[in-house]
Amino acid sequence: MTTTEAATAHDWGEPRSKTVTWYDPFRAVRTGSTMSGRDYLEAMIEGKLPPPPISGLLDMRGISVSDGQVVFGCTPDESTYNPIGLVHGGLVCTLLDSAAGCAVHSTLPAGTGYTSAEIKVNYLRPIHAHTGELTARGWVTKPGRRIAFAEADLRDPDGNLLATASSTCLIMSM
Repeated sequence: MTTTEAATAHDWGEPRSKTVTWYDPFRAVRTGSTMSGRDYLEAMIEGKLPPPPISGLLDMRGISVSDGQVVFGCTPDESTYNPIGLVHGGLVCTLLDSAAGCAVHSTLPAGTGYTSAEIKVNYLRPIHAHTGELTARGWVTKPGRRIAFAEADLRDPDGNLLATASSTCLIMSM
């Protein structure tokens, strides 16, 4: 490190860290493959099955599930900031993708899964770490045997609309 780089790094302040913990995702996948999508998601929300590793990384948690609809919560922190000090759009896209995809999953029978084929996100307002808990809601607009369509929205604690998404999911046997 050069003297200039060392002086700059020294001016950055104390480093911060974040610890991420998760469980073996394949144990849940094996169990989940014997359950309907809705039952699988309910088991995760109720703590009977572990959440996927991305949940720990982003502090994302399932709140509710019904046929064709899910709700997730997420409280971003500064570790999700982009270079200009706002919550990165990738976090927003991940929340919306998860909400739309899991809404589709909630309609699927045991032994059937999905993957995102396409997602379009509209970012409507900036999000800061101090914004508070974000709520992502996803719902199925058109179910199908091979392709399903869903939408999702993201709101702040006051109910302000922050982003929307439309998604296409490929349905597949597991």
